[in-house]
Amino acid sequence: MVCRRVVAGFVALSSVVVATAPAAASYLFWIPPNFSGTPVRGGEPGIGLPLPGATDKELSAHLLWNMRAGLNVAALQCQFAPPLAAVKNYNTLLKQHDAELTDAYTTIEKYFRRTDPKGWQVALDQYTTRTYNGFSTLHAQLGFCETAAAIGRDAIGRKRGDLHQTAELRMREFRNSLVPMGDAMFVIRRTNFASLPTPPLDPKCWNKKDVLVKKCVVTWNMTLAAAGRPADGTVPPSGV
Repeated sequence: MVCRRVVAGFVALSSVVVATAPAAASYLFWIPPNFSGTPVRGGEPGIGLPLPGATDKELSAHLLWNMRAGLNVAALQCQFAPPLAAVKNYNTLLKQHDAELTDAYTTIEKYFRRTDPKGWQVALDQYTTRTYNGFSTLHAQLGFCETAAAIGRDAIGRKRGDLHQTAELRMREFRNSLVPMGDAMFVIRRTNFASLPTPPLDPKCWNKKDVLVKKCVVTWNMTLAAAGRPADGTVPPSGV
């Protein structure tokens, strides 16, 4: 009877997990962590390579190109999970938003031509390579691929000319997904337990019945009071 109840409970729990997890997450057999973040404009630290002196338009192009690079890397790294449709979504993105992506690249090229007239080509090549390398991951692959798939679906759901909105809203999330994290179902919740001072251990403080003698009770109560504890050693309610 006990075994049956345990099995039934486990099956019920499994059903709940599957029901609350996205389809792709169910295929990967995990509940993805929450990588969500605040909207960005392109010049925030950690979003992409720094572009000193960049205009708002150049930062927007920079942000969009970073997202494209991340989705490109995902199309290569995430093929182990076909339901994520990383390759299909990326190819659809390129066709659907080709004009906006081309404009973004042209804007970035103009930035390097403006800021480094002699060495702009080398600088642009380095920028492109480092941007792609910035999305390479191994230990965070599940979270990265899961997030890339969601962003890819968001991107192809945008109208032409609105792709930058996805980049602004989700690039922080994209970067957060590069940090290795485990299954959200098994997040460790730490509890801080209140500690009490140790009673006096001097043999002279204890009688033959192992009861604290009166002369040491006073000292013990003073120690408890200094620690913010009642004389009976109990932990007071929060805020007391």
